[in-house]
Amino acid sequence: MDHGPTGGAPSRRSAARRRTTAGVAVAGLLPLLAACGGSDPADTDATGGTDGVVTLVTHDSFAVSEDVLADFEERSGLTVEQVAPGDAGTLVNQLVLTKDAPLGDAVFGVDNTYATRAVDAGVFEPYQPADLAPRVAELAPEGLDGTLTPVDRGDVCMNLDDTWFADHDVAPPATLEDLTKPRYADLTVVTNPATSSPGLAFLLATIGAFGTDGFQDYWADLRDNGLKVAESWEDAYYVDFSGAGEGGQRPVALSYATSPAFTVTEDGGSSTTSAMLGTCFRQVEYAGVLAGAENPEGAKELVDFLTSEAFQADVPGQMYMYPADPDVELPADWQEFAPLADEPFAVAPSEVAEHRDEWIEQWTATVIG
Repeated sequence: MDHGPTGGAPSRRSAARRRTTAGVAVAGLLPLLAACGGSDPADTDATGGTDGVVTLVTHDSFAVSEDVLADFEERSGLTVEQVAPGDAGTLVNQLVLTKDAPLGDAVFGVDNTYATRAVDAGVFEPYQPADLAPRVAELAPEGLDGTLTPVDRGDVCMNLDDTWFADHDVAPPATLEDLTKPRYADLTVVTNPATSSPGLAFLLATIGAFGTDGFQDYWADLRDNGLKVAESWEDAYYVDFSGAGEGGQRPVALSYATSPAFTVTEDGGSSTTSAMLGTCFRQVEYAGVLAGAENPEGAKELVDFLTSEAFQADVPGQMYMYPADPDVELPADWQEFAPLADEPFAVAPSEVAEHRDEWIEQWTATVIG
């Protein structure tokens, strides 16, 4: 997920972007990243902090308005520094590989498709804000209460170029099964679950829909119906999707339920795209305190900040996700153009943890060969 300038209005293109996930860590980065996790003992004060600095490790799509962050720094007396080793998957890989010399104090951006991997590796020190609202706390991964704090959420769904379907006088697909029908041959593009966070989320949606015994048959039907697989969300959306307005040829693309809010017409009366809300998997992103943090108290304050009303209200405009707090006011056009799915598909985190790699291998054998 990429963004417009922090604190400024994002462009339509940057507003719609989402993160991609690397399947493996880049080995050449490891020595440098591990070195970043160390510190000179002389820099550390008596309380374990480091000159009032707290380091947030995050994916490279984290964004917050300058005034919101400045207000937190002024009130807390902390200076927030950011370390972004890469996209969401790289983030988790690096957290695991550097757990004995952590890259910072707190982390944001581990989502529910990878959370159990990081927790099982001992990356986090258990912590949740004491005043966390129950409706937010219930978004924490199953069995991991008290370890991770939900910060935002969003639905990964197939998106439609409504203008294309109207111009071609074709009724748009409405279900996962529809995408396998001959009338929609060669129209769909998704992203590779081995290299893309949305791709993995959509793979899990199909497992939730068809079960572990049926999802491979479904993907075989998609493949035979002319499915295209892109390596990244940006490639799928901006290169292949006709609804992005940049020359793409496929009117069905994997994206987010919020994406249609950024293809609204000039008069604001409609959107040229829509999300297939019957195809969604809900992502939740978490924050946590890193085990072995040099400034654990600062890390806890930072996690508290990420759940504060000010930060939560900033999430939609900066990261184009729903805040974890359902009581936060949303942009005016989101209710009409960016609703969440009523019943997204789900897979238990324990199942994801046990079978993630196996499912990706099965998908690869079926779709890529």
